[in-house]
Amino acid sequence: MTSGDDLVAALRAEGNLPSDWAEAFAAVDRAAFVPAHAWFDDEDGRPRPIDRGGDPGRWYDAVYSDEPIVTQLDGGRVRWPESSPLVTSSASQPSIVLAMLDALGLRDGHRVLEIGTGTGYNTALLCERLGDDHVTSVEVDPALTEQARATLRAAGYKPTVVCGDGVAGRRASRPYDRLLCTAAVIAGRLPYAWVEQIRPGGRILTPWGTAYRNGVLVRLTVDRDGTASGPVLGEAAFMRLRSHDTPFGHAARLGDLVDTSTIAVDTITTVPPAEVATGPGAFTVGLHLPDVQSGVFYDDPAHYEVLLYHVPTDSVASATVSPESASAGRYPVRQHGPRRLWDEAEAAHTWWAAHGFPAPTRYGLTISPERQHVWLDAPANPVRSWNSR
Repeated sequence: MTSGDDLVAALRAEGNLPSDWAEAFAAVDRAAFVPAHAWFDDEDGRPRPIDRGGDPGRWYDAVYSDEPIVTQLDGGRVRWPESSPLVTSSASQPSIVLAMLDALGLRDGHRVLEIGTGTGYNTALLCERLGDDHVTSVEVDPALTEQARATLRAAGYKPTVVCGDGVAGRRASRPYDRLLCTAAVIAGRLPYAWVEQIRPGGRILTPWGTAYRNGVLVRLTVDRDGTASGPVLGEAAFMRLRSHDTPFGHAARLGDLVDTSTIAVDTITTVPPAEVATGPGAFTVGLHLPDVQSGVFYDDPAHYEVLLYHVPTDSVASATVSPESASAGRYPVRQHGPRRLWDEAEAAHTWWAAHGFPAPTRYGLTISPERQHVWLDAPANPVRSWNSR
């Protein structure tokens, strides 16, 4: 049975324990914040029930691993030990938690607003480092809010924890030096209220992405002119803010629709479908198709389908991969609906190639009261923009 010391040692050995956070991380026991009944992904990535009372060895091995643990499914409507693919709360992977905390650049005396209390584990780390009076956390789910408050109290922490929509921030305690969001924000919808509640020179750190590709981590610095701007730091796949959720459960319906359509358009593409859906260019494709969802569905590793779909218009495209199509470099594509989604994705892939195959870290984000835009290499090179909401 593994222990907290084992987790600390493993993270230190892998270079994933920042020196500024080593003391706080060792002081906060992750096991105190993971429910006795939770879910841990199996080798196929499916949440499976774990039980501290029924199988403590497996539960502790999961808790003290560098892996995420699912703590709520479908907003609490799925009761343990039942399972669902719709994860709505989790204890994040410890190395990701530490990387995000390190990226905040905290200093003694800083005041932090956390969006997404969840289990309270991340909140406890902030309290351990800064002190309870310097931490405010907002959680949208009433049940999770009460559970986190109780868990934090039991562990000896008393931050301000409020139940509410984190999109609005927490004006009563502003201004803050840092804002940390533990859920993903949809492109074009980063709340300007967050910028208003941060001191000039302060930072906003949040997972960010599109319906197509979720996601990356962005770090914005707030300027005195009321704007905030900063780079993509790297990959960070998080569940979305509740109010930013995209339609769920439509892939099978739209996959069947394109398969059986009598008016679908059949073509051939030479662009490998995996490059469009999951490869290095997928982030860029998502910026050009931000309201489109994507999925990869396997029969086996050599036979799979890439599905692109837009729920509001029932537009859908499928690209099929087999050993034969991969060998020939020619992949069957089938498209249905008013939008030709594969054509759009292929055009975005061509744009990506023409601009030197930029990695996500070459992009950045700027937000003002009126607009927010994604840029490539510098704010003067906008790629996509939206009205601020």
